[in-house]
Amino acid sequence: MIATDRVVIIGAGLGALYAALVLAPRPVLMISPDALGQGASSAWAQGGVAAAMDPADSPAAHAADTVRAGAGLVDAAMAALVTAEAPDHILTLTALGTPFDRDAAGGYVLSQEAAHGCARVVRVKGDQAGAKIMQALVAAVRAAPSVQVAEGWVATGLVMRGGHVAGVDLARAAGSVPVSVMAPAVLIAGGGAGGLFAVTTNPPRIRGEAVGMAARAGAVIADAEFVQFHPTAIACGTDPAPLATEALRGEGARLINRAGGRFMAALHPDAELAPRDIVARGVYAETVAGREPALDCRALPDLGTRFPAVSAACTAAGIDPARQPVPVAAAAHYHMGGIDTDAQGRSSLSGLWACGEAASTGLHGANRLASNGLLEALVMARRAALSIGRDGPPAPPVTLPDPAAAPLPDPALVARLRDAMTDGAGVLRDQAGLTRALDRIAKIARAQPDSPQLANMTATATLICAAALVRRESRGAHCRTDYPDTLSLARRSRLTLAEAQALIPEPRPA
Repeated sequence: MIATDRVVIIGAGLGALYAALVLAPRPVLMISPDALGQGASSAWAQGGVAAAMDPADSPAAHAADTVRAGAGLVDAAMAALVTAEAPDHILTLTALGTPFDRDAAGGYVLSQEAAHGCARVVRVKGDQAGAKIMQALVAAVRAAPSVQVAEGWVATGLVMRGGHVAGVDLARAAGSVPVSVMAPAVLIAGGGAGGLFAVTTNPPRIRGEAVGMAARAGAVIADAEFVQFHPTAIACGTDPAPLATEALRGEGARLINRAGGRFMAALHPDAELAPRDIVARGVYAETVAGREPALDCRALPDLGTRFPAVSAACTAAGIDPARQPVPVAAAAHYHMGGIDTDAQGRSSLSGLWACGEAASTGLHGANRLASNGLLEALVMARRAALSIGRDGPPAPPVTLPDPAAAPLPDPALVARLRDAMTDGAGVLRDQAGLTRALDRIAKIARAQPDSPQLANMTATATLICAAALVRRESRGAHCRTDYPDTLSLARRSRLTLAEAQALIPEPRPA
């Protein structure tokens, strides 16, 4: 056991990096499974950051669109708070060196995305926002003397003392026995849960472990059932699936099927720019029917220059988007649920804060508005850091030992888990499928009981399925074929892991 006065930040994406900078000069230990800047969902984000930067726009209008997209579950006060703070974070990122697209007059070039009432997404080179923001933040963190980065390490659990989070268990990312590090405060910023599904746009490590370790410690998890499926993952057989950013549809790309017919116009007045849940279900229906949905970008000029990430992914898959439609599929993309937090990032457990996709603030409701994900990470990272406090004693760097090797989660079990989630808690759900998924998840957890990483994954998977089972309606991204209607009373869900496990068919995991 090691003791430190450093604040421990679990994760190394946008929220983690930003919080570490805000906490300065207070000493921080950041836990990064990969080389800093690698393996985080933030770096893969293509669209950008939503913010009312146009004088004709306003935070109030941005908040109204957020509430509208969230299908009745958005916390209106949180939406007002986040959208009001958004422009300041764009200016901060600009000052840190993020090369946002600018026009000749120096104004921000803004993109239109689904369910936004106007163009308000600040971007970099079409689809490079996440990568370029991360580059700027990584450079700033590397230069910050207060931040120590433990690369090649993962958090596997929280250390509890008298109901208080007193530290974290760490292990080598390559597999080792855990090392306990006691700390004055812990901030979880470890990403979402998309990798729990067989088809995802998330980096390989993003499999719900951050939420799961908090749940195993007793934290309340909110809105776990709401998983956003992105409608335009490039269906080229790779894992993870490359993303074709929504900005393409904002620029005029159209969804068509094998026969060349557009199918979204019949499903929603906004067609391709309908809320993501509706577009995802439209794409999924075409896939199930064998009509091979695709994104037609042939009318978009200079695709390689304007959207280099999409162009590169297509080239790697042998697709020429200037000459042929790009095959697409609905893929697990963003988890609206997570560790229940207040407006300061505080969880239900003393000593534990959370921000970014691992947290659930009520901003996204049942269906996240496009490009509000990076925005929420920025706003809540700063708020959590200020809540933890910038004042703290000096602390020397933490010297981590070289622990003995230990096995990682069995890849065959992880594959079984991903299949179970896709089959039972995918785009369309029902009671039988969710109950069967809970049973399959419990058996997977019992198959390797000594793996804390697998326990974290199965904890989050259990919470997603249990919350989806309890919600007997369809709302936003949560679609129950056996309960297709939306109830008049909208309520957020909140569950502990123990409550979720009570829904597992016998025998239940220990």
